[in-house]
Amino acid sequence: MKLICHPLTAEAPPIRPAEPRRQWMDDTPESFAYRCLPLAVANQHGWEVYATTGFTARWTGGERVEDVSVVMDDPMRMNYPGTPLANFGSGILTFEMGFLLRTPPGWNIFVTGPLNHPKDGIMGLSGVIETDWSPYSFTMNWRFTRPGEVRFESGEPIAHLFPVRRDLFERVDTEIRPLHTDRKAYDQMAIWRESRSDFAGRLKSGDKAAAEEKWQKGYYRGLMPDGSKGPTDHKTKYRPKPFAPGQASPGKGGKR
Repeated sequence: MKLICHPLTAEAPPIRPAEPRRQWMDDTPESFAYRCLPLAVANQHGWEVYATTGFTARWTGGERVEDVSVVMDDPMRMNYPGTPLANFGSGILTFEMGFLLRTPPGWNIFVTGPLNHPKDGIMGLSGVIETDWSPYSFTMNWRFTRPGEVRFESGEPIAHLFPVRRDLFERVDTEIRPLHTDRKAYDQMAIWRESRSDFAGRLKSGDKAAAEEKWQKGYYRGLMPDGSKGPTDHKTKYRPKPFAPGQASPGKGGKR
């Protein structure tokens, strides 16, 4: 599969493989948040677009376009890729992406706010774009959650994206089925529950071995509750490839 990025300006597009780390996760005691593998993997699940200059945005609480204001650290970068606009009203802040994405037939791009990257006072909105045919560029929108001021730094992620099949949900059949009808899953769950209860009890009682272990690593290591190996394609890290120039170098368009 090929994911192609067509820059719409002479600048390199502000897009990169998603960063695996989060400051708030670093700040947890002993960085324990990274022990949650689903959380850590989601951080890396795709590519992120980043702000190309720092700025402060304010919202008065009104619905007019003028009720959102932006003060750029570098005013000369206004309307460049990765910079904000206030052109919709209703407390919405809009970012120009500055590129056009192309996917193979049947593939969309899911665009959302930076994953596991909470920001006080504002949140990224999500969208899905049919990038296998659309000749239209797109924006990333954030909405203030209350009147006030927010700050974005240069290099801070402003969007996260990854491809999804357009027919995904047509391909998925859903069903509710009692766990005991899958005997293997039932037995493994019973082993895990007993192990979990025992580990929690030993931690609570001050058991030295449990305290040194700190957390059960079965899922992280890709192990079944009985200690047997899980699937061979279990991942603890994702490595999206950076966008590199193709045979015909992109980015020859005129400057804004």
